[in-house]
Amino acid sequence: MNQVLLIVQRTLASLQYHPYTLWLLVLSDFKTIVVPSTIFGITNAWAASKYDPHVPAILLPPQALIDSPKSVGRALAAFLWVLINLVPFAINNQRGERAIAEDCLNKPWRPFPRSQISHEWGTRLMIILYVFAPIYSLAFAGGVRHSVALIWLGVWYNNWGGADKNPVIRNFINGLGYTCFASGAMEVALGGSFLPLHPLGWSGRWLIVIIGVIFSTVQLQDMSDQPGDAKRGRRTVPLVWGDTMARWTIALPMLCRPEVCEVWEVKLLSHASVLAFGECISKLPNLDAAILNAAIATSEFGTAE
Repeated sequence: MNQVLLIVQRTLASLQYHPYTLWLLVLSDFKTIVVPSTIFGITNAWAASKYDPHVPAILLPPQALIDSPKSVGRALAAFLWVLINLVPFAINNQRGERAIAEDCLNKPWRPFPRSQISHEWGTRLMIILYVFAPIYSLAFAGGVRHSVALIWLGVWYNNWGGADKNPVIRNFINGLGYTCFASGAMEVALGGSFLPLHPLGWSGRWLIVIIGVIFSTVQLQDMSDQPGDAKRGRRTVPLVWGDTMARWTIALPMLCRPEVCEVWEVKLLSHASVLAFGECISKLPNLDAAILNAAIATSEFGTAE
């Protein structure tokens, strides 16, 4: 009887331990990749037939409670697709010795710095999911092109120095990767329907806008990571161009970006609200700079070695 109870206890502990480890792997990307990509996928799937008459109206906004299960089901499918493709990238990004040294400074709560998962087991899980993700996409969900592209971009970013050697290339890979997550989620939300990606078509223009948005402002996430990035010798925008210049490269595109509304012929009121929001966001780096300087002044940050 005691043996049975011990097995049950170990099983319950394992069921709690492993999901929590996976959660820590993707925690920093959850609000920036998982949630926005899922929302983009489902909302643009609703509007796809209006963008392009060649795309069938497979998924429409629920008009009544009876219509909700289909939208919820497609949203969950898109959410799961994003997670399945994100986890192996996150493992590859966090498992190396230099990555662990960086995370000890920047994100010490991650599983690898805490020795919550070993390099060997992390690598095994990464390979399994890298193989499983396109198979799952092809067989069940859709987004197989995006899944394969994410594998290639992940290897370039994490194994071939794409994230370390040049800040422009780093931002470019981030822009492509984020766009693959968003458009892949949309294809899944459409029930696996083949999403037209011609650069002159509606979806192509949408995705070019996303690439431009991420490329021009993704360095924002590097502002708070400077100690760890400096320790591992990574060349990011704030470390190469300086903290002040990096903040200007974030703020100025924020002011210009609402002009994209012209592409979609947005009404004046909506255009004005987006412009006002962009102006508010563009001022946030100044607040971030004050917090950063205060932290340095009070020795809250250690100096990068």
